[in-house]
Amino acid sequence: MIIDTHLHPTNLVDEAWRHTGTPFNGERMLKLMDGPYMINGKPRRIDMGFIQPPPGNTGYRDGNRMGREGIRDYMAYIAELCQKYPDRFIGNFNYNPRWGPENGAAELEFHVKEYGFKMLKLHANMHGYRPDRALDWLRPAMKKCAELGVVVLIHTGDGPYTIPTMFYPIIREFPMVNFIIGHFGIQTGGNYSFESFWMAMDTPNVYCESGWCFQSRIVEFAKELPKHKIVFGTDSPPNEPGMWLRELEVLCHEPPHGLGLSEEDLEGYLGNNIAKLVGIDPTPPPRNLEEAQARLTDTYAGLRREERQPTPA
Repeated sequence: MIIDTHLHPTNLVDEAWRHTGTPFNGERMLKLMDGPYMINGKPRRIDMGFIQPPPGNTGYRDGNRMGREGIRDYMAYIAELCQKYPDRFIGNFNYNPRWGPENGAAELEFHVKEYGFKMLKLHANMHGYRPDRALDWLRPAMKKCAELGVVVLIHTGDGPYTIPTMFYPIIREFPMVNFIIGHFGIQTGGNYSFESFWMAMDTPNVYCESGWCFQSRIVEFAKELPKHKIVFGTDSPPNEPGMWLRELEVLCHEPPHGLGLSEEDLEGYLGNNIAKLVGIDPTPPPRNLEEAQARLTDTYAGLRREERQPTPA
């Protein structure tokens, strides 16, 4: 299956990104996920996605409630979508320590237990803190992530506060928590992809998200990284998922553009790697065009669990 680690549906026009038009709501997101997108000659959809609200809307504005009530208001639409479309959406809790570290940790636990959230997002730039000097702000939530098995997605790629190595202190303090370096260290203000690569190479609990990375660098990094260390993410909107799916599909081409990667290994990058991290059963790639077309409306192509092909180890 294909799982996107990084989606931002919203029922508001985002105040930080200033997207125009109507809000990019859950239904628009599902239409985007449905594609179809051609991968190795087969039509595919994004079967599931981790969703979070735009992080810019976590900043205070007139009319906001504060504390746990404010956090719950902010996460309400994501919780609603996870209940409405449980086979497509998985909750990602956007953690802003400025609303109170203990408040955030308590609400994280509530959203995990009440709505099945499986991920937490850190955006130190949008929320204005230096992660290597704000450890007391991060520890309450990280302790909950360790306790509940929640994966942490980190926004990285621009200064002053989201350079990947600035998160090393909290990553090293919590080796039992899995951290994903969002954007592979690339965003609006810098390219820290090699820094992200070495963090993932050297640190067992660090993974890299594919989106925003340069296509030729993905090939270079995938040559060396263990195959479970890259996960698919698009940061949609504003990004369009097809270009990032294509970036990974190219790995199946022959060198120098690709690696001659097998479809089974590609399926790991597209979804099975993150599935294993959060306790979702991985699935094999579609065996043929007919099965791929069936999966456009049914994640498991109409197969009962015992009928699926075994997923390679």
